[in-house]
Amino acid sequence: MSSLWIAIVLVALVSFTLKAAGPALLGNRPLPARAAAVIALFAPALLAGLIVTDFAGPGWSEADWTIAAGLSSAVVAYLCRAPALVSVAVAVAVTALLRVVV
Repeated sequence: MSSLWIAIVLVALVSFTLKAAGPALLGNRPLPARAAAVIALFAPALLAGLIVTDFAGPGWSEADWTIAAGLSSAVVAYLCRAPALVSVAVAVAVTALLRVVV
């Protein structure tokens, strides 16, 4: 197992533990707003890290313009208020289409 996957598993476990510990420790009391905001940002931060790592490769030597175009199309779709899953589907479709055409 590569160090990247070990890091992914560890971050997922920490995220799960923090999300599970909240209700266990707080009971019926609401989570403080600041703590909820930090916990809510774990998943997007992990996803962003995975995307950048996959896009750039080791030492930023494997950057692929088709992936950059796909990511850009996902951003545009998301800014046009498309749901996150639709934005990801748009990115996949644009990247696949560009790879087939070129």
